[in-house]
Amino acid sequence: MSKICFTCGKKPVAGRTIVRRGLAKKKGGVGQKITGITPRRFLPNLKTIRAIVDGTPKRICVCVKCLKAGKVVKAL
Repeated sequence: MSKICFTCGKKPVAGRTIVRRGLAKKKGGVGQKITGITPRRFLPNLKTIRAIVDGTPKRICVCVKCLKAGKVVKAL
């Protein structure tokens, strides 16, 4: 199952993790140096729920933002 929201289409976004070392200049150091940059993914907060889609209950992945906004009708 892909990590895409069924209602809004929210999906993973690419980003980076930057590792720094050293003491900041405003704290009395010589400044921070970047020692490594690693690619990473920011994943959406998805939950699998049973919802009514086209009149039948189905399992779909929906982000929590859509759930809280009430954009999805849950099946009992």
